Amino acid sequence: MSRPVAVLVGAPGSGKTTIGELLAEALGVPFRDVDADIVASAGKPISDIFVDDGEEHFRELERAAVAAALAEHAGVVSLGGGAILAEPTRALLAEHTVVYLSVDLPDAVHRIGLGQGRPLLELNPRATLKYLLDQRRPLYEEVATITVKTDGREPADIAAELRQALPA
Repeated sequence: MSRPVAVLVGAPGSGKTTIGELLAEALGVPFRDVDADIVASAGKPISDIFVDDGEEHFRELERAAVAAALAEHAGVVSLGGGAILAEPTRALLAEHTVVYLSVDLPDAVHRIGLGQGRPLLELNPRATLKYLLDQRRPLYEEVATITVKTDGREPADIAAELRQALPA
């Protein structure tokens, strides 16, 4: 059974996909984005899953996709921003090297714009993002093996730092 080299967690706009792809390339391993897995399995965008089926259905798909990625993937895995809300997911993460990409509100807003394609950010995106950051930060910190501040930094620099910080 293979294990991920690193699992990236963090809020929307923290750089999980961008940094994950760069880190995987630097390590010579594949990259897997759990949100992309969910879109592929559901056959529709996450925003449509939220609208058509509700957040709870999305979270069920997410829990299953995270468990599969953690069990099957021998590279870098990026989780959706809310994946850590599920206690079973946090329990699974305890067995892995988890990188928390920390981002503060101004940088997150700048990176993601104001909510396009992000269902939880469609109404009052700035206030909602602040709430999500405040609510989830303790959970990200709980599961993190490594924490990296991403504010004002280039993704390539963060990936290079992580490459050095990861256990061999």
